[in-house]
Amino acid sequence: MSISTHRTLPPELRDMQLATEERIKHYGLDCFETIFEVLDLEELCMFAAYGGFPVRYPHWRFGAEYDELVKTHMYGLQRIYEMVINNNPCYAYLLNTNLMVDQKLVINHVYGHCDFFKCNAWFAPTNRNMLDAMANHATRINRYVDRHGYDKVEEFIDACLSLEDLIDPHSVHFTRPNEVEPMPHAALLRDDDFEFMRQTRLPSKGYMDPFINPPEVLKKEAEQRHKDEEERDAKRSFPDEPQRDILLFLLQHAPLKDWQHDILSIIRDEAYYFAPQGQTKIMNEGWASYWHTTLMTKHSLTDAEVIDYADHHSGTVAMSPQRINPYKIGIELFREIEERWDRGQFGPEYDECENWEARRKWDKGLGLGRKKIFEVRRIHNDITFIDTFLTPEFCAKHKLFSFAYNEGQSTYDIASREFPQIKQQLLNSLTNHGRPFIDVIDANARNRGELYLRHRFQGIELRQDYAQATLANLHRLWARPVHLESIIDDKPTVFTFDGHTHSLKPK
Repeated sequence: MSISTHRTLPPELRDMQLATEERIKHYGLDCFETIFEVLDLEELCMFAAYGGFPVRYPHWRFGAEYDELVKTHMYGLQRIYEMVINNNPCYAYLLNTNLMVDQKLVINHVYGHCDFFKCNAWFAPTNRNMLDAMANHATRINRYVDRHGYDKVEEFIDACLSLEDLIDPHSVHFTRPNEVEPMPHAALLRDDDFEFMRQTRLPSKGYMDPFINPPEVLKKEAEQRHKDEEERDAKRSFPDEPQRDILLFLLQHAPLKDWQHDILSIIRDEAYYFAPQGQTKIMNEGWASYWHTTLMTKHSLTDAEVIDYADHHSGTVAMSPQRINPYKIGIELFREIEERWDRGQFGPEYDECENWEARRKWDKGLGLGRKKIFEVRRIHNDITFIDTFLTPEFCAKHKLFSFAYNEGQSTYDIASREFPQIKQQLLNSLTNHGRPFIDVIDANARNRGELYLRHRFQGIELRQDYAQATLANLHRLWARPVHLESIIDDKPTVFTFDGHTHSLKPK
């Protein structure tokens, strides 16, 4: 049974919910069963601090987030109107002090999220019973607290949480081939019997064989293979290929105690659950905003509620000079796609048209917009969404620009209004949530069981304080020196932590 507050929805809100469910079916949205509950401010802030869940494992960060949420609300810096979680059934929480027009907006907005959770491909592998799973995680960790003490468990959770981004979010979308089955009878055979498996001999007729497969070349290749095998055996290094899911690698190979192994697996499971939300923030909020505007303006609003609705909605999608608003970019890009496909502004003919006025007036009356945005909602994430559908016209219309840090003035200034630079900077900020790609290269570095990692440098240097803190926490789990290769000042450099001191040396 799912853990919940189990409060009956007031009749007026229940009527709103039922009316909205009928409307979304008409528009073609497909949602899990959705359960709304009304909470007061403190309860909603608690749920928000827990990531939307009523129960989480004990940790100081949840208290810190709760305190921040309550104070920012009380000081008028921000306001939480709703919370919704990816679960089956979906649970959504309403704030009891909201105006009735706000409750309408939130209910419509929530159904947009629920449709996205259910239908978007990037959410397909997620645990749809995470409400119960989170409660189970809390129970297990509470038992470890009782057994080993709060401070000891909390310190280990701190180390794990600092590494929670070191996963491979794409790995859940493909299945690797099964491992090769062992051959028990192979022990009875001589090594020479397997030589045919390593031959590079090319097929040829007998009289041409000495020319196509020169004996001296085959001999050199065999000697080189033998030498490579001896070097590989001498190094005893693994893995054979770089591993991006570092948490999985630690679970498989780090010298963890049973309770530590279980806690790390919990952190990893939750990291994979939340990963699609980071991969689709712009699309998810844009989709929900698209539907709350459609449903509110066409069906739900009364004359007396128009001003309050406009005030709330405009505040939600207002663009800040300092950062991108995912609500605004998402909803406007969905509207742009709908308009373009309604008017036929796509395809080779349109792309090859260089007359700006002709492009602006282009309208073939195809009416494919609604079908297209449902397709986009199903298959894309933020990166492919921006890469595929962001256009120069969109950037000019919404006055987007790229920015850069001005060291002389210690400020961030406009760097360019050119489309390629704007698009590239936006994609860079979205790739891997703006975090570095790091792989395990060798778990037996120096032939001493040391862990060697490599940062895939993409033009942005690592923050050295973050790198050092990450290595210290990796060392806590690996229990051997840890190395991280990266680029500093355009030179290959290796960070090292041996358990006592940090060092930074050229490679």
